[in-house]
Amino acid sequence: MGMPGGWELVLIVVVIVLLFGGKKIPELAKGLGKGIKDFKSAMNEDDESAKKVATKDAKEIETKEATAETIKEAEAKNA
Repeated sequence: MGMPGGWELVLIVVVIVLLFGGKKIPELAKGLGKGIKDFKSAMNEDDESAKKVATKDAKEIETKEATAETIKEAEAKNA
């Protein structure tokens, strides 16, 4: 099944208008647009928070590695 042709699209539009009415369609489109906008902003927030977590984890790893080196150096001096 491919994309619907011209007459099929007209029939779909007519059925939608009959089901929802001409006044309700702009409200539905507005709600759909708002939903897409909210979804995109949530995706961007998730990406930003994931980057923050990754940066925090990298800093913690660097700190632990530096601490381990300091302990090894102190043990070498005491030995």
